[in-house]
Amino acid sequence: MSKHPRANPDFVGHAGAVSALYHAASAGRLHHGWLITGQPGIGKATLAYRFARWLLAGANTADLSLPSDDPVFRRVAAGTHPDFFTIERRVNSKTDRLQSEIVIDTVREAISFMHHTPSEGGWRVVLIDGVEDMNPKAANALLKLLEEPPPRAVLLLVSGAPGRLLPTIRSRCRALALSALAEAEMATLLARYAPELDDGQALRLATLAEGSIGVALTLAAEGGVALAGLVDEVLAGELSPPRAQAIADQVARAVEGADKFEVFFTLLRAGLAARTRAQARAGVDAAALSRDVSHWHALGILGREVVGLNLDKRAAVVVALSQLHRV
Repeated sequence: MSKHPRANPDFVGHAGAVSALYHAASAGRLHHGWLITGQPGIGKATLAYRFARWLLAGANTADLSLPSDDPVFRRVAAGTHPDFFTIERRVNSKTDRLQSEIVIDTVREAISFMHHTPSEGGWRVVLIDGVEDMNPKAANALLKLLEEPPPRAVLLLVSGAPGRLLPTIRSRCRALALSALAEAEMATLLARYAPELDDGQALRLATLAEGSIGVALTLAAEGGVALAGLVDEVLAGELSPPRAQAIADQVARAVEGADKFEVFFTLLRAGLAARTRAQARAGVDAAALSRDVSHWHALGILGREVVGLNLDKRAAVVVALSQLHRV
């Protein structure tokens, strides 16, 4: 399994984004705000931490690399570098639960941090992971910082849902949109982080993950290949009641903490969506397409209710298969 982005020295792909950051910094034209976007697990935070380390170290490598034994690398990984500050949802000290949003107090800490003189004479860097999770007050505070940035300070905003940000925040940042990783890049990373997979399994996971190494590794850890086979069977045709019951048993059975239910429902909805798109291109009648779209929406609602209300997962799979095939 790959390391947390703050301690991960490996980075594959996204050459255009790497080049943009390198040339902007090398030419002395580094924008004060960068918005790094893309699908989940694609490497957004890994790139942001990589650039932060490189900038704080005053490095000059064109690929933004920094040896993992470099003192700056080690301090960023440990969260002890005096010129680096991260913002993300925090654990509420009163409830011991992860906050549902990034609050203004956290952003105020970052604002105070950025207005201090860099301790080591270079840059001060603030990295906001999941910037779309800011509540309105926090977002407005960030906007003011972007409007009046202090010198020698850089904000790295990481977002999987940039549409949820204030347009004024987006307009004050330089955007770096990361695309899906190529098949060869996915193969390289899967061989490195999931060497137990054979070539066929790795290719299937890369296809299911749609170019996201994070998603592929999650699927690998949670039995994604086997569950994808079940999804193929479900979508291929009618299921007998005993077979539907057997599939429900297999999906509901947790193995080593893996949540097969959520993965199965995610893959099932993705497969249903792909089938609907293919049928639309083939000119299938509108009534059939409408049924699949209705099933897709119903599966989403059912999945959220099961997870949110802690309902019986086996029964939910049976209901889902009944809706699809009337077993």
